[in-house]
Amino acid sequence: MSLTVATLAQLRTSAGATLLAEATARAGDDLVRTTAALRATGQDPELVAAALTTVRLRQRAAVRLGEPAHRMFFTPDGAEQITRPAVAAHRATRYAGISPVADLCCGVGGDMLAFAAAGIAVEAIDADPLTAAIAAANAQALGLDDWVTVRCDDATAVELATFAGVFCDPARRSGGRRTPDPESYAPPYSFVLDLLRKMSYAGAKLAPGLDHALIPTQVEAEWVSDRGVLVELALYSQGLATATRRATVLPAGATLTGDGAQVAPVGEIGDWLYDPDSAVVRAHLVAELAALLGARLMDPHIAYLTGPFVETAFARAYPIEEVAPFSLKKLRSALRARDIGRLTILKRGSAVDVEQLRRDLRLTGSAEGSLALTRIGSRPIALICGPGQ
Repeated sequence: MSLTVATLAQLRTSAGATLLAEATARAGDDLVRTTAALRATGQDPELVAAALTTVRLRQRAAVRLGEPAHRMFFTPDGAEQITRPAVAAHRATRYAGISPVADLCCGVGGDMLAFAAAGIAVEAIDADPLTAAIAAANAQALGLDDWVTVRCDDATAVELATFAGVFCDPARRSGGRRTPDPESYAPPYSFVLDLLRKMSYAGAKLAPGLDHALIPTQVEAEWVSDRGVLVELALYSQGLATATRRATVLPAGATLTGDGAQVAPVGEIGDWLYDPDSAVVRAHLVAELAALLGARLMDPHIAYLTGPFVETAFARAYPIEEVAPFSLKKLRSALRARDIGRLTILKRGSAVDVEQLRRDLRLTGSAEGSLALTRIGSRPIALICGPGQ
């Protein structure tokens, strides 16, 4: 059973904290026995269920949030969708000096908490009463409630004239599934675009796969990856924008800008292979990265770069040892000759099933290596490389 507004209030009392501590201590035990043991203390069954759900959601959220998750409350969706702390903190730096900020569709409070931690007064708004109550509880749990006001309201009905800035994270699920249609967001994409037009200091968090054609030319579009995972697209209005297109790689904090319209040179395969970060690829900034590295594409339609070694946060670099037409027999022989047993397999522009290939290679060596599968034109090729750097 999930939390309700009533059970959340009970869990926030001293008695509720004791129950949560007991449920946490029994987290690894059998669920049926744990439930029975907690009920045997005289606790209300609904409250016991809410405590056990909270402990489970805290464990799930801790993968993303770390230790603070164990002091927070979540809905099932909130535990999965809360903005990662590094991403939220990165965004808060953009709003430095802008206060107060309206956080529309605040969810359980990931961005709200980052704004508050940065010394920005924030009014967080969510249309769901339980979610709004959880956001308020989380602000208090992390000692940030002096900077935060939370209320339950429809984001589209909020009067924004009293706010210096606004941030909106519309729900991107419909019927429990992610919706590819931005007009099906809640509130819809048209509302987000209206915010970006009307407010000088406005930002919005969106799905990173949003069609570039739907992005207005007068806003900054920033694709953000965290530890190699592309996590979001953020749009910022003119008061917050400093570029047209941006790719940001966390936790390094490296950022690459451009207009997304440049074309990278194409040439021969060099000594190193670069696999650009997903934020760079999605931002259409591969040409800007090529210029930064003094590198080139091997094929004009595939985002692998090649050239001399240059240390960069925007791509993983692999020393190329051998280039050959794709052949299972020849690959198996070449990898075994190198005593490769631990193999990283990359692919762009290849239809090969990576896991099936791994089984077919039947590698048993002790060394580590990398294999990149791609094509030049219609010709499939394999690049045998050393470990990535």
